[in-house]
Amino acid sequence: MNYKDLADLIFPNIKDISYYEEKYPRRNLPEGAIVTRVAPSPTGFVHIGSLYQGLIARKIASQTKGVFFLRIEDTDQKREIENGTTEIINGFKQFDVIPDEGMTSETEEVGKYGPYKQSLRKDIYQSYAKYLIEQGKAYPCFCTPEELEEMRTKQEEAKIRPGYYGVWAKCRKLSVEEMIEKIKAGEKYIIRFKSPGREDRKIKHHDVIKGNVDFPENDQDIVIIKADGLPTYHFAHAVDDHLMGTTHVIRGDEWLSSVPLHLQLFQELGFKAPKYAHISPIMKNDNGNKRKLSKRKDPEAAVSYYAEEGIPANAVKEYLLNIANSNFENWRRANKDASIDSFELQLNKMSVSGALFDMIKLLDVSKNVIAKYTAEQVYEEAYKWAEKYDMELADMLKDKEYSLKVLGIERGNVKPRRDIAKWSDVKENIVYMYPEKFDKNTEEYELQTISNVEEAKQILSTYIQYYKEEDDKDTWFNKIKDVAEKYGYAREVKEYKQNPDAYKGHVGDVSTLIRIALTKRTNTPDMYEIMKVLGKEEVEKRISKLCNLCEKED
Repeated sequence: MNYKDLADLIFPNIKDISYYEEKYPRRNLPEGAIVTRVAPSPTGFVHIGSLYQGLIARKIASQTKGVFFLRIEDTDQKREIENGTTEIINGFKQFDVIPDEGMTSETEEVGKYGPYKQSLRKDIYQSYAKYLIEQGKAYPCFCTPEELEEMRTKQEEAKIRPGYYGVWAKCRKLSVEEMIEKIKAGEKYIIRFKSPGREDRKIKHHDVIKGNVDFPENDQDIVIIKADGLPTYHFAHAVDDHLMGTTHVIRGDEWLSSVPLHLQLFQELGFKAPKYAHISPIMKNDNGNKRKLSKRKDPEAAVSYYAEEGIPANAVKEYLLNIANSNFENWRRANKDASIDSFELQLNKMSVSGALFDMIKLLDVSKNVIAKYTAEQVYEEAYKWAEKYDMELADMLKDKEYSLKVLGIERGNVKPRRDIAKWSDVKENIVYMYPEKFDKNTEEYELQTISNVEEAKQILSTYIQYYKEEDDKDTWFNKIKDVAEKYGYAREVKEYKQNPDAYKGHVGDVSTLIRIALTKRTNTPDMYEIMKVLGKEEVEKRISKLCNLCEKED
């Protein structure tokens, strides 16, 4: 009896690995092309950390004319949720992180290196497991869960490393004949990798992000095929990344400690190992302490949060590149209108420690992104968001022609408005421009410097007489200056600052009074443009309304 007899008994009807080596040939790509992947499990929502990894993997593949693929790692079927693959696909699609190959729905895929769902690759993994058994590099393990638990307890009591290795690897010591006998007797088993490693030896490894790192060799005889016939993550990823031609594995640094095992698996399988790039997690400042973004504690951990808030996908991507490479900000300053696709991401410039997630910074980036949008783009995106999340705003935006004028205020200027960071901000920023909403607004007028109601009424009444809808901006503002001068306010702010005792205030105070009459706000985009959009009749109506209120209070 030899290892081949054992392998044939365990896997009697499995194809030889040569079949798969021929079926999945080496990729014919340009020199320097990088093949990356994102390989999530369908166990819940897409985490911002997964999007971060996916965005980086997509970018690295694109800028080297390589391939980026989506593989679904669903071998832990107890944790899988219904429509989990669809959640993943839609989560990445929302941010335009589109794979060249991989799953496109729960059951469909594109590409020649599939199936791209691990549960459908069972025969492939078993073929390579059989190959390892034939080589004497893997073996069946008959230890029961109770025996393994007893072993762990003894290890803990003796204060030694837990695991299945060395003297603790009981089934490793069985002869081929004993193994065959146990299998024929119907004993249950799993397949373990026979590690050639020793913990007292070190391996040196160069991680593309972390740099040079040293590890003890792996000496654990890990499970590679579980009782259900499916592989563990460790074994599946080695087989898949080899057959799918992955050149760079970009993943979270929680997997860094697995590198010795993974390199060992590649070596014992006779594969060329990919390069590893371990990304530090996205962190959050929690009362002065850094911690990982948590699915349980932080709503912003789920990519669905950004859709619900209405933060544009390209703003999120811009922010993630900002924290990925420290030189991105300088690049953006020098390339204000360039697409992020033209930024060259460098893995070796990524932070070795975790990047801190800053919502204030993200919203500031988002303001800059939205500031570059045309009124049409803002309208389309805001309306699409409102139809799903805010029916009151959707109703306001139904009059597209008027809404485009409202959203076009101060847009397309050298310094465009930056008051919208997310689509959920839009209603609050434009509601006063809709007469029906303004009329129903019960908010009090809060007069500022000009707080005397009689004086306020006189200034507003005079201004109405001066106002002409057809005036250009200079003429319009000069008329406000005329009114200011008439009531003892400086025509220019600098005049007032030079001689404050000579005036009641300055033209800005008069402008603020008019702004309050028109919007009930002290801070709005350009007032001249607001008045143009509102129209003469509405402007006069609003100013008269405040005049009447002042008269009642007088």
